[in-house]
Amino acid sequence: MRFLVTLIACVMTLAAPCSGAGLGLSPDVIESAAPDAALAEGIFGGTGLSVARDEAGVPGWTVRRDGAVIGHIGSTWEIAGSVGYSGRPLDVLVAIAPDARIAGARLMQHNEPVLTLGISDEDIAAYVNGFAGYDLTEPRDVALANTPGLPDVISRATVSTGVIRDGILRTARTLAIGRGILAEAGGIDRLSHAPADWQALVTGGALAESLTGMDEAAEKLTGAKVPVTPGPGDFLHLWTGLIDPPAVGQNLLGQQGYTAAIGALGPGETLLIVISSGLHSHRGTVWRKTGTFDRIAVIQGQTRLNPTEASYRMVKKLAIDGAPNAKEISLFRLPPEIDPLEPFRVEVTAARPTETGEVAMTMGVDYRLPDTYRIAPPPDPAPLWREIWQQKRLATGIVAAMLAVLTLILFAQEWIIRRPKLWMLGRVGFLLTTLIVLGWGLNGQLSVVQVVAFVHSLLTGFRWETFLIEPVIFLLWSFTALGMLFWGRGVYCGWLCPFGALQELTNLAARRLGVKQIDVPQAVHERLWVIKYTLFMAILALSFYSMHDALVLAEAEPFKTAISLRMIRAWPFLLYVAVLLGAGLFIERFFCRYLCPLGAGIAIPAKLKIFDWLKRRPQCGRECRLCETKCTVGAIDPLGRINANECVLCLRCQVIMNNDAVCPVLKRRARAASEATT
Repeated sequence: MRFLVTLIACVMTLAAPCSGAGLGLSPDVIESAAPDAALAEGIFGGTGLSVARDEAGVPGWTVRRDGAVIGHIGSTWEIAGSVGYSGRPLDVLVAIAPDARIAGARLMQHNEPVLTLGISDEDIAAYVNGFAGYDLTEPRDVALANTPGLPDVISRATVSTGVIRDGILRTARTLAIGRGILAEAGGIDRLSHAPADWQALVTGGALAESLTGMDEAAEKLTGAKVPVTPGPGDFLHLWTGLIDPPAVGQNLLGQQGYTAAIGALGPGETLLIVISSGLHSHRGTVWRKTGTFDRIAVIQGQTRLNPTEASYRMVKKLAIDGAPNAKEISLFRLPPEIDPLEPFRVEVTAARPTETGEVAMTMGVDYRLPDTYRIAPPPDPAPLWREIWQQKRLATGIVAAMLAVLTLILFAQEWIIRRPKLWMLGRVGFLLTTLIVLGWGLNGQLSVVQVVAFVHSLLTGFRWETFLIEPVIFLLWSFTALGMLFWGRGVYCGWLCPFGALQELTNLAARRLGVKQIDVPQAVHERLWVIKYTLFMAILALSFYSMHDALVLAEAEPFKTAISLRMIRAWPFLLYVAVLLGAGLFIERFFCRYLCPLGAGIAIPAKLKIFDWLKRRPQCGRECRLCETKCTVGAIDPLGRINANECVLCLRCQVIMNNDAVCPVLKRRARAASEATT
């Protein structure tokens, strides 16, 4: 009674709306996992550390000692949105030091099925702690293969290992870039050089150009005591641009001039050239007294900069072919506040006194460093699931081939079932392949845990990446989902389930050895079905209360012991598998019939089956019950009807009813035809 009350409460939880962002994580989960001083001291060492949340809207925490910043800590769930294969948040706190190294990492939350039950928490903690000391300036790599400086992957948990690695590295780099510890990829190409003339630089955008004629200046400076005379000619012809790329600066200034100018740059500084001709001077003379070039302004966003005398260098002559007759050539060092990779504007002001004050005009030109002179940032690392698919090309090819063969078998069933020996050889061969290659070789065993993860993802934010992370499982689930529309649940249960194959093959061997089969009465048989459906609902409902407890209950599936871990497990698990297989020697597919929560889970949506390709005759269940007695899982009732919820699509009934040497109906027809002819 107590269990039923708990089950009902869990089902009510399932029906309740989920709160929180992303994957249903309540808002206080991240704060509850916030690092404290003790955790920081365990990572950075020493005492007297303080940990404070960064400013509002900025993820992460800053660690200080005596007011000085010694590092930063970030959450993989908060920053990278790390989600485990279970479909639930996977949170690791990652600490970085000012030298762009990972200072340490601590696992705070996970719900990984393999990790929870197959590997100890100490193993996980050791793996996560192994990231300490990794240099973030190394090329980005989230592949599963062992990488120098990173801990070795955990055997049998490579997918979960990859998720953890991906989250830690992405979080650490995001923190480092956001705190200015690590420069973003890309920048100015300071190495490439190719000869070019003046026209090529201007046409290619290396120099931005602006021209103000005398007529325009005379109009805008009307009222000046010393008026500008309109007419032909240039008031200000301006060219400007960054000359840090050798393909620009070396061509303009020559090798020696360029080397001298670049050599004077400080950290983060860039070099702007301003070239002008015409009546107006872009420099003027006031700067000699004030030390500031008030006529020139460099504007980027909210930043407005007037170059100073300390940043100025005069150039007398350009070294490039085709250069115009320049009146003034100036070089200005721009501070790091001006981002050379972002557009900016250079403005030159012209002012004239009037009888009542001053009249002024502004001439400007917009500049953006052309892509030709940039280092293209490396592409973002491929998503984790793509790297895994690349590494498992052979496995995916094998699974795809098996699925293609199975599709051919099911579409050609009318031809196959008329050849009993071919059917038997084909089925036994395919089941052996499923068990040995797909199960023990590729670990391609589906589980009710994946059904639970899928339901959680639908309710709390579906993400394809979660399911693409394991290609073999994804292909199997995709084929199973599509197959359920055509044939029902039997596509997987009868052909692609390694443990199901193990049961059927051991039962076949037992029959050949003369083991007598137990005939379960139909009334008992149907009532025992309740067990697996109840078990499935209990696991699903319990997962909304405690994923860990749900995974423990999911151990009712022997798949992990018999298939995934290949019987390398503690003796109680081995005993459980032995009991199930032992029962299966007397009752074919005993576990599939009465206990399998996965079979129950996929039987529910299998109600959507569109086609019905398993044939029956009016005489089935009335004049003949042979198929009922021979059915692998007892899916045919006494009336001859096939229960699609229980059928594993073995095609045995179709072989029997099309074999005129076995089927009583066909025998009777043949005998009647023979008598009619005689």
